[in-house]
Amino acid sequence: VLFIVYAVSLPCLFLWFFLCIVIMSHSSWCTAGGSGKGVCPFSVALFVGSAFSYLNYLRLRNKSTVAKCCIDEDKQTFIIAGDIGGTNSRFALHRPGQKDPLLLHIYPNEEALKTASTYHHATLEPFLKKCLAEVDEWKELGENGVLSQIQVVACLATAGPVTTNNDVFMVNLGKSGGSIDGNEIERCQDGLLSLVVRCKLVNDFVGQGYGVLDLDLDKEVIELLPDSMAKMNDLAPICCVGAGTGLGECFLTKSSLATKLGYECYPSEGGHADFVPRGSLEVELLDYLKRKFSSEHRISVERVVSGRGLANVYEFLAQKFPSRVQPNVHEEFLNAGDQQGRVIGMNSSTEGSLAQQAAQIMFAAYGSEVGNAALKFIPTGGMFVTGGLAPKNIGMIQGEDSPFMKAYLDKGRMNGLIESIPIFAVMNEDVGLRGARVCAEREYNAM
Repeated sequence: VLFIVYAVSLPCLFLWFFLCIVIMSHSSWCTAGGSGKGVCPFSVALFVGSAFSYLNYLRLRNKSTVAKCCIDEDKQTFIIAGDIGGTNSRFALHRPGQKDPLLLHIYPNEEALKTASTYHHATLEPFLKKCLAEVDEWKELGENGVLSQIQVVACLATAGPVTTNNDVFMVNLGKSGGSIDGNEIERCQDGLLSLVVRCKLVNDFVGQGYGVLDLDLDKEVIELLPDSMAKMNDLAPICCVGAGTGLGECFLTKSSLATKLGYECYPSEGGHADFVPRGSLEVELLDYLKRKFSSEHRISVERVVSGRGLANVYEFLAQKFPSRVQPNVHEEFLNAGDQQGRVIGMNSSTEGSLAQQAAQIMFAAYGSEVGNAALKFIPTGGMFVTGGLAPKNIGMIQGEDSPFMKAYLDKGRMNGLIESIPIFAVMNEDVGLRGARVCAEREYNAM
């Protein structure tokens, strides 16, 4: 009964109430001891269930993914794009249809969250105040003018799985994780936050995927195989794999029946697929990581292919080859906290060092995983290697003799297929923020 009630519209819910009352008043089998008096437990349950369903209907209606669904044609509309990581929140203000931001700013999450009760009060509200103080069009209007003449459509790309209720819990936000609720932001009437008429949340790698569509391929990417641009099929899937703090993957497709609608991006958790060793030393690495993370059977590829993964690989090598440890580098590594991978990356150019060997192992595993994704999606629309590690370590990625490309091209019987797929290294680190702008534009155009 409750399932049916959930599925029906508001008028039907009122009908259920009416039927419950009739049954409770007149049903002959709802009598106590056959006397014609009393209340049937089933009728009571039906009535209570209907009342509960109606109240839940109201709750779900109020938590609609579009709390303020209308654009006021008499107001100026601005776009806010946000790239929300565990460490920092990056925001950009745009005019609709314009790629160049009017204002960019980065907020360290841990510091910001110390003084605010919610995420949007900690970061988005200060950014709106910064817009008021620094963007000429806002400054000229003043706060009262901005509140009466401006509206904002926002998209936040967040490092976590976004629910159908337009919210997300990020395990790496703050000290113990934190929530962001797009609908709550839309409903908020606190000062400048009331400007936000739409706040769409997307997964961070959905942001990366849409950001790829915003790239200037002549200036912002490097071909990792010759003639990759010439090989691109504009009707085929696109794939995006990027290592930074973690490892993310997504893919994009077009509908063959409605190609004018463009690409739609889909997230995945491919970074948490199994790590597969490719040699005897990597078998030992796998065993070491299983012990370290108390995992009996498997380890995620992200434990190797990421900034943190690079630190894990170095740690393994340091305990296996203690005589090769450089004391100064090792001491810096031990004191680096969550920047350990950065320390190894900065020292990876030292010939014959453990840091260099760790980087070679990590980038070979990276290339292998990108090759796996290429086999699964056959992205002849383009395979894009994004994330912070690519531009910082392009020497480990570019060139057919690089650790990355050697592993990428090592696919046995499928080598011919792999070689036919256009592949690029993305040299910009703002792809997620740009993708959030693309998503916000799509929301704006749909309103």
